Amino acid sequence: MNKPNCCVATRNSLNVTTSNLRSQGSDLNPSNTANLSSMSLIPKGNFNMGTNKLIGYPEDGETPIRKVTVQSIYMDIYAVTNRQFGAFVEQTGYITEAERYGWSFVFHDFLSVNVAKTVITHPPGTPWWSVVEGANWFAPEGPNSNIENRSNHPVVHISWNDAIEYCNWAGKRLPTEAEWEYCSRGGLNQMLYPWGNELTHNDKHMCNIWEGRFPNKNIQSDGFVGTAPVGTYPPNNYGLYNMSGNVWEWCSDWFTSTHTTESVRKYPNGPTSGSHKTIKGGSYLCHDSYCNRYRVAARSSNTPDSSTGNLGFRCVKDIK
Repeated sequence: MNKPNCCVATRNSLNVTTSNLRSQGSDLNPSNTANLSSMSLIPKGNFNMGTNKLIGYPEDGETPIRKVTVQSIYMDIYAVTNRQFGAFVEQTGYITEAERYGWSFVFHDFLSVNVAKTVITHPPGTPWWSVVEGANWFAPEGPNSNIENRSNHPVVHISWNDAIEYCNWAGKRLPTEAEWEYCSRGGLNQMLYPWGNELTHNDKHMCNIWEGRFPNKNIQSDGFVGTAPVGTYPPNNYGLYNMSGNVWEWCSDWFTSTHTTESVRKYPNGPTSGSHKTIKGGSYLCHDSYCNRYRVAARSSNTPDSSTGNLGFRCVKDIK
């Protein structure tokens, strides 16, 4: 039986009116040169992707372990922040899909009393997600919310399509799932997390996930109830921050739960088509008692036009 994913809410699971859906009216003005100052050079190498451990979810396609070769790339050390995405929007006039649809998914605990009164729709099976009109990247909890004190938090309510537009502007691209997992492991072989097999290290929290009883009580022992600033916890061995928890991150691949059994796969980039895109890393809503998809091998998916308050991205750059 599939273990439900508390973190994922999908736009096409609902029949919601989208009367203010508009076309993207402006031409983007892509940068010719990517800024490498906040990127880490990742060495080419082989690694064992996926897991055969019982803690995983075989139905998600975490198994079997396969040996994969990944090319050397640059990867953003942080997820793309509100400040960075704001610069993109200011230069290009880009309108995100959440803005064009007129709504996005917000976790129920984050709603103001007034906004909560307006909510009438929840996705099937995940009543803690609310369809909130006016929720988007600069108003993450809907009307009258803002990101004034969250400039260095990961941008959220970003669809895969939005992330692609940002990457094109920045002169970068989304990582493949293999690249993302290889980079997240930081050279460690088959560990559960980017830092090892224990959730905490020397009694210190290493990521931002749910603590308490999901979905009604978060004791915030890691210090956060929602997103954390992108550099909050120690980086992995490749200098990458928050590869577990905080926000799910889009990958370029179409999602599949079946994998080739070739002895070694070089530079895999997923199926050629599909309905859902792969996401990795888990989020601040993941909890071991419900779904521990903040492990390195864990994975999920969402439709390319979906957006939620815990879904962001980071970029990579090819080495010429």
